[in-house]
Amino acid sequence: MSQLQILVIDDEWNMRNLLRIYLTREGFGVAEAASGSEALELMGRQAFHVILLDVMLPDMDGWEVCRRIRQHAQTPVLMLTARSETKDKVHGLGLGADDYLTKPFEPEELLARIHSLIRRTALHPAAGAAVPRLEYGRLAILPEGREVRVSGLPVEFTPKEFDLLLTLAKNEKRAFSREELVSLVWGGDYEGETRAVDTHIKNIREKVRRAGLGYNPVQTVWGVGYKFSGAGQADEPE
Repeated sequence: MSQLQILVIDDEWNMRNLLRIYLTREGFGVAEAASGSEALELMGRQAFHVILLDVMLPDMDGWEVCRRIRQHAQTPVLMLTARSETKDKVHGLGLGADDYLTKPFEPEELLARIHSLIRRTALHPAAGAAVPRLEYGRLAILPEGREVRVSGLPVEFTPKEFDLLLTLAKNEKRAFSREELVSLVWGGDYEGETRAVDTHIKNIREKVRRAGLGYNPVQTVWGVGYKFSGAGQADEPE
């Protein structure tokens, strides 16, 4: 297997250097960017398997960088920040980040999060291949290519949004609690807020609505969590 490539985006040289040492010892290839614009330029020339993204950057904040990344790529994004407020975490996850780690952190935890992202975002060719194409009228979910289509046209989803929708769709009409979905999609080692599920569900609903699906395939089960229904229902108030 070829070497996995990680892009480190942080304006502090000491932090980039420390992360490069940790990651190269683990066998990763590492590229560095000191600003959001430099990072976006690098991504235009090279593909990466995971992006480590600091929130505080000199030219644009990490949230804006994450938003721009999601316009063109589904690369897993792990946000690194000294800010620990829940609202900041929810905001970052809502923009398409896959995980959130607060500084300072232990190298072992960082590496565990990275390996978890790699396992759970189907970077290996065989991942998801055993799951057939799922079709529900004009909505199609293609696990092998990790695509969602509405009326034949692709709809851009973040890796976690896709994994969440696929998990629900493979178990149509089964109600999942937020805790179950966190365990299945983020993994048992995830220590973030279960509210991340709500944020991703909201994004899924909005994206298929904008694509013209005409109904809401992910339904709220009050007092439990969420379920998928191919028949759908009218949009729910957020």
